[in-house]
Amino acid sequence: MPVEFLGIAGTNPASEVTPRSGGPLDLEYTSKLARAHEDNGWDRILFAYHSGSPDPAQVAAYVAGRTERINLVVAHRPNVAYPTLTAKTFATLDHLSGGRFEVHVITGGSTADQAAEGDFLAKDDRYGRTAEFIQILKQAWTSDTRFDFDGKHYRFEQFLADIKPVQQPRPRISFGGSSTAAYAVGAAEADIFALWGEPLAGTREQLATIDAAAARAGRTDRPAIQIAFRPILAPTEELAWEKAERILGRIKDVQAGGVPASARLRSKTPENAGSQRLLKAVAAGERHDRALWTAPTRLTGGGGNSTALVGTPETVATALLDYYDLGIRIFSARGYDIYDDAIDFGRYVIPLVRSEVAHREQRKAS
Repeated sequence: MPVEFLGIAGTNPASEVTPRSGGPLDLEYTSKLARAHEDNGWDRILFAYHSGSPDPAQVAAYVAGRTERINLVVAHRPNVAYPTLTAKTFATLDHLSGGRFEVHVITGGSTADQAAEGDFLAKDDRYGRTAEFIQILKQAWTSDTRFDFDGKHYRFEQFLADIKPVQQPRPRISFGGSSTAAYAVGAAEADIFALWGEPLAGTREQLATIDAAAARAGRTDRPAIQIAFRPILAPTEELAWEKAERILGRIKDVQAGGVPASARLRSKTPENAGSQRLLKAVAAGERHDRALWTAPTRLTGGGGNSTALVGTPETVATALLDYYDLGIRIFSARGYDIYDDAIDFGRYVIPLVRSEVAHREQRKAS
């Protein structure tokens, strides 16, 4: 599998360093950001989800009409729609996009944010529901005959989708999580297993766990592995670290300004294993390996994609290749100044990584 790059499909310019000044859905900005990714070498963009956000599937359909090449990865929670309806919705989106749709299935790491949409299942039960949800999606997208399903969370009889995806046999399904239940579900069912950016040693440990879970599930291969970082780039190492410190100051300024109404519902102590693992990395130090920096993770309480790679484009590219050497083939990157950083990362980092990967593959083949 060649190396791939996943960016973010933001619906407004806000980030940890930029407070939102307008509404939640700025369509001009949404289009501009998607095209910035498409025009600068990215492969995929993620349409994120939380309980109060604009609907990512509809935003993706809008972006599909304003882009030509880039794949549209729609985050989706199983609790918000029955899987048979979801299968038809996403097959339709695959047609609207000309076969550029993918889905990222979110089990839900915040009990409070799940409850905001009426979901009160315990965490491990949510993972059980996710497993059934993915199984149904796969069958609905590929079955030419009516089928029944009788599970713990879903039950129906004689379903057959008239509309199937353009992509054959079906679109890719990605999944994330770092708990025991998450490893079991993702290793068994996902095409792509998404991780947050930990130090190399912790990442190596997670890969071994996923391999073992995939083997227990009877898979002969493991899912493709995706890992997420926040790139901080500058022409020199000194300037990059100065920029990193300024970003910390900007995060503090935004936090001091109060919590916006659209902020995600999260407990002060994160419930999800992925965030807990990130906070352990923070406790072990702010700098790891070649360029990994955990100070933003400390400030944001381990909230999601928060570990940074700091340095020149050459340093950051080499750091990504360290993870490539572990077997990771998809890199998720989202800067703090989202639009400008998407362009800079695409122009200055992606070509370096692709070139070196191509050289390594040539050496392997010769």
